[in-house]
Amino acid sequence: MNSNLKHIGLLLIAIVTVNFLSSKLYKRFDLTEDSRYTLSQATVNIIDEVASPIEIDVFLEGNDFPSEFRRLQNETRQLLEEFSAKNNKVIYKFIDPLENENNIDQNIQALTQRGLTPMRMNVQENGKASQAIIFPWALASYNGVTVSIPLIKNKIGSTQQELVSNSVQHLEYAFADGFSKLTQPKRRKIAVLKGNGQLKDQYIADFLKKLSEYYFIAPFTLDSVSANPQKTLKDLEAFNLIINAKPTEAFSEEEKLVLDQYTMNGGKSLWLIDAVAMEKDSLQNDAGTNFAVSRDLNLTDFLFKYGVRINPVLLSDLYSAPIMLATGSGNDTQFMRLQWPYSPLASANPNHPITSNLNLVKFDFANQIDTLKNSIQKTILLQSSKLTRLEGTPKEIRLENATEKQDPALFNKGNQVLAVLLEGEFTSVYNNRIKPFKLVTEKNQSPSTKLIVVADGDVVKNDIDRNRPLPLDFDRSSNQAIGNKEFLLNAVNYLLDDDGLINIRTKEIAVAFLNPQKIAEEKTKWQLLNTALPLALLALFGLAFNYYRKKKYAA
Repeated sequence: MNSNLKHIGLLLIAIVTVNFLSSKLYKRFDLTEDSRYTLSQATVNIIDEVASPIEIDVFLEGNDFPSEFRRLQNETRQLLEEFSAKNNKVIYKFIDPLENENNIDQNIQALTQRGLTPMRMNVQENGKASQAIIFPWALASYNGVTVSIPLIKNKIGSTQQELVSNSVQHLEYAFADGFSKLTQPKRRKIAVLKGNGQLKDQYIADFLKKLSEYYFIAPFTLDSVSANPQKTLKDLEAFNLIINAKPTEAFSEEEKLVLDQYTMNGGKSLWLIDAVAMEKDSLQNDAGTNFAVSRDLNLTDFLFKYGVRINPVLLSDLYSAPIMLATGSGNDTQFMRLQWPYSPLASANPNHPITSNLNLVKFDFANQIDTLKNSIQKTILLQSSKLTRLEGTPKEIRLENATEKQDPALFNKGNQVLAVLLEGEFTSVYNNRIKPFKLVTEKNQSPSTKLIVVADGDVVKNDIDRNRPLPLDFDRSSNQAIGNKEFLLNAVNYLLDDDGLINIRTKEIAVAFLNPQKIAEEKTKWQLLNTALPLALLALFGLAFNYYRKKKYAA
């Protein structure tokens, strides 16, 4: 009896010990082939900084979801479970904004006013076609501040399955980016160069608004170079990055030296340069024509020394965004979308975090970049399609080009470089050259730094409607989402060494889908297999068991 009590006591102690240890030692295992539920270290670092409750409302809820979007719903829920497991202050709930039929219109209007635009999706299930409205958004609130998190990653020409697959791959980045805005204060400063005919604020307003969510932004002119170059350089070095958005006036040697020394001191820069002067708006005249001419910004030797050359040629591409032309007049006016080869849609390098899983980027009157041999590492970020033609300048551009049938045989120049990343230790443009003025300290070799050159300033230019900037990530001419804003934001993130977060974008997740057509065709067969077959097997087992029982006990 005492022995039994002793065993029972030991068993109770063992159970209590196991329960205590299991409460302290908690571990989740990701057994998926692509490690989709293993959070990146950058994400873990951001979640660890959540010191008070962060509440997330996810609007991916409802009964009428297309099957593909139910997959996105499940992946979102499982990812948030991982977040919550890392930090129990991450609290989430799924909400159906269309649950109450009496308030559907009011709910749609309220969410749309907050910038959460709905999507109308075609649903093909059970051989029937219908439409569903979904809100692929989440709202995250932390210490009284709320940010919206897009759950859809759109690409031109994507099917619904591809859309969901891209979105699932983008989920961790989307949430980590949203949490970062809430938990991490702004630290770095960006100078937007002015004074050389750069784009006016209204034309870069949408991008600057997005950029201001992450960084401090201020305009900076080089006008004071002639009076006090040393102070100008010192003031410029207070910024972590400079953006030169489509200058139209030549840079002086004094200005170039300041920009060069900024790079020599480790400064990062984003160059959005037009080597050809041509604007789409300039075609809106009675004749519908204008001449494209080369634009001398006095930057050829500057960029050449760093390892690239922007050639003063126009790039035309058969894979391009259309142009909207009005025909008729008065009440008979109609708008037509016509092919416009001077608005190429550039494809992205899938193997770099800046451009991984990126939508097509729209250019207007783009030029072509040559990369030159030197010690600088060069990575092509964006390039045209293979159906490309290079046109010299001066060149007459006519709106009639949009109505003419293009001969594919003439577009035979192959992929052309439109944006390139340069990384390494740069040599000064003025090394072994007479300098336009003397600085207190002059450097001829930079520490490891980086810059990006894009052969078109219009990449950052948003349209204006009724004196209000339109979204940079939407092209009105094609009525499609484009990747311009995301590309530029990723470029800035990378240049400013926020690559811990941006590297999440390279995470590859394979999402398998069922074939809806095959499901509709073989629905009856699989229903019978799943219902009739188990019953048949059960009946067969019953008959066999009854036969065996009779045979055994018959004697």
